[in-house]
Amino acid sequence: MKTIKFEKWQGLGNDFVILKEQKATSELAKNMCDRNFGVGADGLFSPIKTDDTDIGWDFYNSDGSVAQMCGNGIRCFAKFARENNFVNKDEFSVKTLAGVIVPKILPDGKVRVNMGKPILEAKRIPVNTSLAQDFKVEGFNAIAVSMGNPHCVIFTQDDTCKLAREFGPKIESHELFPQKTNVEFVQIKNKSRVRLDVYERGCGITLACGTGACATVVAGVLKGFLDNNVTVELPGGELSIEYNGENVYMTGSATKVFEGEYYC
Repeated sequence: MKTIKFEKWQGLGNDFVILKEQKATSELAKNMCDRNFGVGADGLFSPIKTDDTDIGWDFYNSDGSVAQMCGNGIRCFAKFARENNFVNKDEFSVKTLAGVIVPKILPDGKVRVNMGKPILEAKRIPVNTSLAQDFKVEGFNAIAVSMGNPHCVIFTQDDTCKLAREFGPKIESHELFPQKTNVEFVQIKNKSRVRLDVYERGCGITLACGTGACATVVAGVLKGFLDNNVTVELPGGELSIEYNGENVYMTGSATKVFEGEYYC
């Protein structure tokens, strides 16, 4: 029997297993993330060495699919890497499939992340429509944005939780999205505060989505609905998102839950 050392982390209830020595694989992600027969998580990470950044990661969704990026995950990974001495500074570069991401661990324990520039071109998101920020899907007016992974943002005054559960699976795998998509239903409270429920690609309903919060604020700013600094309320807690028209910055918590050994 093989023993795999891991830590369990969560960011606003979006939870992750991070391997301390073993390399992450698709099959391992499906097994360890299973909430009945495994540890239980939304995703699986392992740190890797890189030549051109301070550190990198391998990252899989709970269904075993490869994930380009995760906002809550990058905050958890940053604190894990610092506490386990994979890096020796509070601000460092992480190589992901979405590009190089730079998290900074703040004195209060929260993590501020430069999430980079949003992708707004339809072909690069990707979404099969000519106007990425103005199209219809399943009867909703939608806005597509990529934060290294695709998002479909829908502003509504209806029950966002109910809509995410009912329409999230349909939109996630809609033919408009060749790589599938994360789906955000957003209720605007005022220009600096929104409520967000998300159906994550490869995971389903989760308590929070960092890249989804970022994509939501970008979409809201582009449409003139939101200011540049917004508090995003998610079922698991709040994130602070800033979009200056160039880069997107996300600030939020990341908490170690426990560590253990997985037998396989």
